[in-house]
Amino acid sequence: MTIIMIDAGHGPNTPGKQSPDGVLREFNFNNSVAEMIKRLLFENEMTVIFAHELGRDVPLVERNALANKMNVDAFISIHANAYGPDWNGVSGIETFLYPTASKESAALASLLQSSLIAACNRTDRGVKKADFAVLRDTKMPAVLIECGFMTNREEATLLLKKDYRLQCAKAIAFAISAWLYRGKK
Repeated sequence: MTIIMIDAGHGPNTPGKQSPDGVLREFNFNNSVAEMIKRLLFENEMTVIFAHELGRDVPLVERNALANKMNVDAFISIHANAYGPDWNGVSGIETFLYPTASKESAALASLLQSSLIAACNRTDRGVKKADFAVLRDTKMPAVLIECGFMTNREEATLLLKKDYRLQCAKAIAFAISAWLYRGKK
């Protein structure tokens, strides 16, 4: 059985994780997309476990420990990006992996990035490397996705829309499926 861990990055009470006007809270976007991905992957007979909880900010060490304990097949952290505290023109989608990530992580990151760009028609900021705890401290292929900037007015408006959230979820679910089933014909 394939088990995917989806992490709606941060938590419902993490301070500062919102658009400059406070209308968009990052966790609301992240969790909405996570729920949609879960339904889509369930339709493809995959099990999805969440690293986050609705009622509290789950510490990163707990998220990582759960993923490692459950020995999931992949860990995907969903986020909405920000550049500074005010509105600005920085935009686009980017995907992160750990600097010494496995080839499996790199393949997953590449598929996720290209799928999101094709589906969402946003600026391609590429696949980048970062020393994030959820990438460093998990034992399985792990990626962190930034689906747009909360500090860009156009993207903040998109991040609030159900249609855009569904586009992101479908692109992510497609990439996960493609990654899992590549070469298994």
